[in-house]
Amino acid sequence: MQAEFWLERWEQNQIGFHQPEINSHLQAFWGRMVVPAGGRIFVPLCGKSRDMLWLQAQGFNVTGIEISAVAVRDFFAENGLKPTVTQQGAFERWECDGLVILRGDFFQLSSVDVRECAGVFDRASLIALPPEMRVRYAQHFMAILPPGVQTLLITLEYDQSEMKGPPFAVHEPEVRGLYEQQCTVERLLVLDALADEPGFRQRGVTRLEEKVYLLTPN
Repeated sequence: MQAEFWLERWEQNQIGFHQPEINSHLQAFWGRMVVPAGGRIFVPLCGKSRDMLWLQAQGFNVTGIEISAVAVRDFFAENGLKPTVTQQGAFERWECDGLVILRGDFFQLSSVDVRECAGVFDRASLIALPPEMRVRYAQHFMAILPPGVQTLLITLEYDQSEMKGPPFAVHEPEVRGLYEQQCTVERLLVLDALADEPGFRQRGVTRLEEKVYLLTPN
């Protein structure tokens, strides 16, 4: 599950994980976030998610991080945006009207790169990673975020033996193990999602739950 895996998926257009519609949980629960008007929202492993456009439409600035040049290029092209492309340290910085995508490796991000971020939306980042990488991800994630920044986190729960990820199953005890030392972890929603995910049923999954959490630093 190295960078090459995701680069190949984007190159071959094997992007079943991409959601063309705005995420319903983002819309339903964003109001629980304490974010100043006009603040900058961080979207890790953002792909070409249109959720970034929704956040921008609410008056926020947005910074995403994405390793695939295909995903970044397609995001701006498909939405009729003309970015300015510059270099920001280890990253290629694509920017248009307050929306920035840093093209590069998440693990190369520093606190300087996200120092302006006032909130985080993680729909497809934690669940994109296998178990051994999730620990490293969470540690790096918490280390670089500015103090007090909340995260709206969405996970999936299913029997991992029924289907190989990604997306991977990340069960609540693991979420709490990753974050509770530094955050209050509040579960906002548990949803039976199998009926709405035919792809999972076709791959043999017999039970699927989506969970939404609010992570608030202690």
